[in-house]
Amino acid sequence: MAKQTLAGSARARATAAGPVPLLRSGVFRGVAAAFALLLVAGCTPGPTPVPVPSPGPEVAAACADLIKALPDKVLDAERRETSPQSPLTTAYGDPPIEMTCGVAAPAGMAEAQSQCFEVNGVGWFAKEVKNGFIFTTIGRTLYFEVAVPSKYSPEANALTDVSDAVQKHNKLVTPCT
Repeated sequence: MAKQTLAGSARARATAAGPVPLLRSGVFRGVAAAFALLLVAGCTPGPTPVPVPSPGPEVAAACADLIKALPDKVLDAERRETSPQSPLTTAYGDPPIEMTCGVAAPAGMAEAQSQCFEVNGVGWFAKEVKNGFIFTTIGRTLYFEVAVPSKYSPEANALTDVSDAVQKHNKLVTPCT
């Protein structure tokens, strides 16, 4: 009977102590820290691959200023690194909203049926692609491209976040008509 009392006493003490001894154990803390590290690493997207254009030196310098002037967030998505790193590219969120400056004029822009639309005083050409839209500035000295995945629908809303930087760093040549 004494064994039952001792066993009962040990069980009662363990139950009263609850999970505190487990939380204080070094093994548990190590496992918890490793899990937290994996969780954070799994949620943090790495650099996103974005092709880098090859504009002339004057265009590249102006594009670098435009990319630097872009906001920290677009559609509440944080800025992230691109690969390879370039002053001509940046990205936001996951899936990435990709931005590239110094690109060539997109195919179809010169066609009669292509349309220009304005967002906060900046003219854009829109091309629907498999998973979203690619928008390119129209009537400005630099071709600046914004590729927005369909997850961010309506995709054109991303343009409101970048329009101030575009107006300040990409000179208007011909207004959108």
